[in-house]
Amino acid sequence: MGSDANLSWASATQAAQMIRDGIVSAEQLVKACLDHIETREPDVQAWTFLDPDYALQQARAADELRLSGQPIGPLHGVPVGLKDIIDTADMPTENGSPIHAGRTPSRDATVVAMLRAAGAIVMGKTVTTEFATRHPGKTRNPHNPAHTPGGSSSGSAAAVAAGMVPLALGSQTTGSTIRPGAYCGVYAMKPTFGLIPRHGMFQLSRSFDHVGLFARSLDDIALLLEQLAGYDERDPDSRPRPRVPYREIAAAEPPLPPMFAFVKSPRWDQVEAETKDAFAELAEHLGAQMEEVELVSASDEALQWHETASGPEVALNLRREWETQRDGLSAALRARIARGLAVRGIDYLAALRRIPQLNASFTELFEQRYDAIVTPAAFGPAPAGLASTGDPACCALWTFTGMPALNVPLMQAGNGLPLGVQLVGPRHGDGRLLRTARWLVQHVSAVPATRRHGS
Repeated sequence: MGSDANLSWASATQAAQMIRDGIVSAEQLVKACLDHIETREPDVQAWTFLDPDYALQQARAADELRLSGQPIGPLHGVPVGLKDIIDTADMPTENGSPIHAGRTPSRDATVVAMLRAAGAIVMGKTVTTEFATRHPGKTRNPHNPAHTPGGSSSGSAAAVAAGMVPLALGSQTTGSTIRPGAYCGVYAMKPTFGLIPRHGMFQLSRSFDHVGLFARSLDDIALLLEQLAGYDERDPDSRPRPRVPYREIAAAEPPLPPMFAFVKSPRWDQVEAETKDAFAELAEHLGAQMEEVELVSASDEALQWHETASGPEVALNLRREWETQRDGLSAALRARIARGLAVRGIDYLAALRRIPQLNASFTELFEQRYDAIVTPAAFGPAPAGLASTGDPACCALWTFTGMPALNVPLMQAGNGLPLGVQLVGPRHGDGRLLRTARWLVQHVSAVPATRRHGS
């Protein structure tokens, strides 16, 4: 990688290999990340808790373990940022709200225990919007601080995009992983519902909460997913499953060139012209391998079903705050809770019943012809201003159905900001989705440079 100054931009896969081979130490890597954070953090403001001395202590302990000759994990010495709704026994977890200021959990969340078991260094807590909803935190877009980074996993996406850490965890209940991934120009994955256990993560909506993954490469997404996919009896939506070699699957060549179904975003009339043009160019490039598919069920209906089903769960999970410290909640969150309280039980149950119905139709779509759905990750690039984190409408259907979704940072808007492509796959087809994404990335070289993101 050259000088230590460049180490913070190493991928997790590269960094883990260099540490394993003794080329660099975990302490060197963490120090490089901390130095880069010191440079970028004043503009980006991705962190809500960061103790540099403690991060270095963890790194030194990791180095001592490696030198002792004991077995080390796949993420040994690799720094990871955690969204501030994920419990850590050694750091505060404040859920993005002054109501929970100073809250320090007694135990690690399941995903944190998994990360530590794999050898990762927990760098600190990244900024979340209020209770992982939509009231913004302090984070700014690393590409242009006058623009939003998206939300609710604002700090996690921004920290990875800015080169502060190679990996970060977030969450998604509507669009909180895919949208900030698109706005910040990094790979972001919402795995199949229930694939990664959520015990120890603030519960906003049991039916729709997912752990989200952020990285700067597909290899790193696969590496992280492989460490975190698993069963935990404390998460009622987690199930025992065989261990899947996601890295091996993601790296494989598809048996046939994949077929893509282009699905227009809900509220297509609100999608910006530049985004429509970019997807038209992508369709032209892929030719017969991408076909437009019109969904039988109206996408706008799915948005309403998601709101109807998630609203009462949000109200239930924030009931104590609503009843005891209502003035400490933002006006937007108070309004959301009030709407959730007004939903009738029969409407809530009817909305949940739509999930298996929709999934049955999507299963047929994938089995008959398509490898992945291609659709915008957001209406356009990150909007100017910090008062809003953007609209999650492009993500709601895929969160509602629990299908795996991935932001692929393929393109760039005219103003230089990233423009994401969202790929969606069948439930429990996460590895295949990563494999298809790799094929797509390798075959977009002919897309005009004004549209392609990065090189």
